[in-house]
Amino acid sequence: MSTHSHFNETAAPAPDVAPLARYERVKEHIRTRIVSGEWRPGDRIPSEMTLVGELGVSRMTINRALRELTEQGVLARFAGVGTFIAKEKPQSTLLMIAHIGDEIRARGHEYRYSIELSAREAAASDVSAALGLAPGASVFHVICVHRENGVPVQLEDRYVNPEAAPHFLEQDFAAVRPSEYLFNTVPAHEVEHVVDANLPTRVDAKLLQIGLDQPCLTLVRRTWSHGAAVTFARFVHPGTRYRLGCRFSGDSMQRQS
Repeated sequence: MSTHSHFNETAAPAPDVAPLARYERVKEHIRTRIVSGEWRPGDRIPSEMTLVGELGVSRMTINRALRELTEQGVLARFAGVGTFIAKEKPQSTLLMIAHIGDEIRARGHEYRYSIELSAREAAASDVSAALGLAPGASVFHVICVHRENGVPVQLEDRYVNPEAAPHFLEQDFAAVRPSEYLFNTVPAHEVEHVVDANLPTRVDAKLLQIGLDQPCLTLVRRTWSHGAAVTFARFVHPGTRYRLGCRFSGDSMQRQS
């Protein structure tokens, strides 16, 4: 016998408080069971029909509640499998340059990456402008996909100024990641970070194995060494798999100001 009774449809709301719509009450019910620890990340929740019988609302109401909670990242739904409590998204540092592989391994997870492109090419206008180079100037270009437990969590699309790192493309990127080589070879004296929320391009979606309608967080980074531009990179993270953030002290804020 279920320990969760139907919603009390006749209960009067508190004065001056509008009653929640039924689907909102379903959402609140699910969140409460998550917060209480009854349902944990990765747990499969009851089917829609089970929730219909348990909560005494229509299947349409249950479906809307589950759909909205999925869009908000609370739930994860898999066709033919079921609905699960979404696992906590790993967080990547925002203010400092960090190596994603180190962060993933620090969580005890498997890290792998692949090089999808490594070439020298003429810079498009936005790339040459970002690096302070003449239009059509020659640049190095690499594209990497970083995976956590086999799942793509970051697309790295990086352009490098050949004058700043002339031996960049000569490296064995199977042994050293492009970001590590630059970090160890060309000290960054100035870093710029800009974060946008957007939809992936067709190429991004294919490499990250996501749909074109899945929102992404895109971090654009530019670095300079001794006043010369070194790299212009775009890091695309599926919003349902990753988040960006940081924590820092007042002392570090003063040092960076």
